[in-house]
Amino acid sequence: MPTQHDRTVPPTSGSPQRGFTATTFVVLRRHRGALAGATVRIVGLSGLAGLLMTAAIFALAWPVFTRMRNQRTWYHHVEDPYLHDHTDLALVALCTLPLFLILLGTGSAAVQTACSRAVAAESRELAQGDSSRAVAPARLQSVLAVYTLRSLIVWPLPLLFAAVADSLTGLHLNTDEQLLERGSWPHTLIAASPAVAAFAAVLLRLALALAPAAAAEGLGPRAALRRSWSLTRTRAGAARVLALPLAALTAGVLRLVVQLALPLRPLVRALLEQATGNFFAAYYAGILAPVIAGILVTAAVTLPVTCTAFAALHDQLRSPRTSPRGAGDTADSAA
Repeated sequence: MPTQHDRTVPPTSGSPQRGFTATTFVVLRRHRGALAGATVRIVGLSGLAGLLMTAAIFALAWPVFTRMRNQRTWYHHVEDPYLHDHTDLALVALCTLPLFLILLGTGSAAVQTACSRAVAAESRELAQGDSSRAVAPARLQSVLAVYTLRSLIVWPLPLLFAAVADSLTGLHLNTDEQLLERGSWPHTLIAASPAVAAFAAVLLRLALALAPAAAAEGLGPRAALRRSWSLTRTRAGAARVLALPLAALTAGVLRLVVQLALPLRPLVRALLEQATGNFFAAYYAGILAPVIAGILVTAAVTLPVTCTAFAALHDQLRSPRTSPRGAGDTADSAA
């Protein structure tokens, strides 16, 4: 149950209060050195870890690439067209996806913690050098736990609806296997249910958007989720979160950088094929190269802005009398 101090109240100080947009740009300007250094270190280490993980996965999947190469050679020998089956590679990618999500979440949590420290230093008029201190491991773990809990809360429902709808209305079903007649209203409702569930998941995700910033201030994971819910369910809080164009900014930057990095594809493909003699390994590595470059550049450009904006919004919406850790929040963290 949300506690009394989770509700937003007017500021008690007589000093004028900046909007969260103005606070975001002030923090990014005044703490640009500390934030840029933290972002470069975090994105650089995450990128290095991601490349090592990708290399290890390619090494483990090398028998698959070898089998594909041998099948291509055989079909070429018998003069038949060869269309390779990428099902095994899809399974490998699906099994290793959690590792990359953990890496992405850890990097995002570290950047969020650094940005929240900068916002706290600005709002409390601390020395600028205070925001450059190392990220507290306890806070980093709390933010990472918030990412995990939020994902478990938000995304299982639309995935479940999608799986059920596909099993009942999928195109893979023949006439004898169909339980619902195509074109009937039950079939239409079930087919549309994943879109409705995804829309509800997006709304819930927006309602919990401030949870990482709350955790970076010292709240426990569950208390941070409750704090975000209590702040964003108000008309003002929800409108401000929905008005943030950060998702569009991130998608636009990612699209632009991937397009600009497309020349890496033939370069990586040629180098790896020359080094290994395996066309398929080089082909898929060439596909991944622009995507990896796009993700790293997008993270370096947009993560500081996004995390600082959410930290500033959380700092403005929460009660000024609220300490980062109330008595109930401390008990929640201990649990």
